[in-house]
Amino acid sequence: MRLTIFGATGLLGRPLVRAAGKYEVVALGSKDADLRDRVEVRKVVERSRPEWIILAAAYTDVDGCETNPQLAMEVNCRGAVHVAQAAREFGSRLLFVSTDYVFDGIKTTPYEVSDPRGPRSVYGKSKAEAEVALLNILPDCCITRTSWLFGTGGKCFPDTILRLSATREQIEVVNDQRGCPTYAPDLAKALIQLCEASARGIVHATNRGECTWYEFAERIVSQAGSKTVVRPTTSEKFVRPAPRPSYSVLSPRSLEAYGIAMPSWEDALGRYLSQRTAG
Repeated sequence: MRLTIFGATGLLGRPLVRAAGKYEVVALGSKDADLRDRVEVRKVVERSRPEWIILAAAYTDVDGCETNPQLAMEVNCRGAVHVAQAAREFGSRLLFVSTDYVFDGIKTTPYEVSDPRGPRSVYGKSKAEAEVALLNILPDCCITRTSWLFGTGGKCFPDTILRLSATREQIEVVNDQRGCPTYAPDLAKALIQLCEASARGIVHATNRGECTWYEFAERIVSQAGSKTVVRPTTSEKFVRPAPRPSYSVLSPRSLEAYGIAMPSWEDALGRYLSQRTAG
């Protein structure tokens, strides 16, 4: 299988390249291909002629998207459209990595792939509009939504908590937002399995289980052996430019339909901490 990966140098992209090790892979970082440049995107797809394209590149700074909506739409929506158009022209399948932010967060039971989109942030809107556009251009594309991504070698929630706990006796973390942490290497493995299964349509892929950010932080500090005390607080005390969904747990049914099961987030966190310690 020939794969072209956009976003190959990011938090997800690096483990994606490793997970695809037995295949012929063209790994593209932002310096290799600017999604906003339709001609450039077309050229790299024409040269690589992949069977599958995995689009893991995105502008994922949620608050940055809120203050720079034009850039968010150019990268996350129009950039994705450029990749889809090139995929259609050269006969490639496309897997697009999307987000739990396409939902409004008002449910209290896990979101299914059939639930309506209702994004509340610019980031969520840019990804939701991309989903709709891609399904129109490539009806057999695979849109894989994930959430709360973490991993080594980049900015993520566990890294922030560990850095704070190294210098503070106490930290406050919101306890009114619930979702599914997802370890980048586990997601990377699942994405390659979806390509192997010739997946199409929308799929939800996260580590198994759910928690609040406070519960996640408490487990991080505990497993790391830190004496820092984690205290729960509310979103009202941590006002951010972009609204966060209060509930964005994604149902695993669509992933399980392909015979793919991801480990629990607690298990994933243990492996993340081991890898981080090992450097």
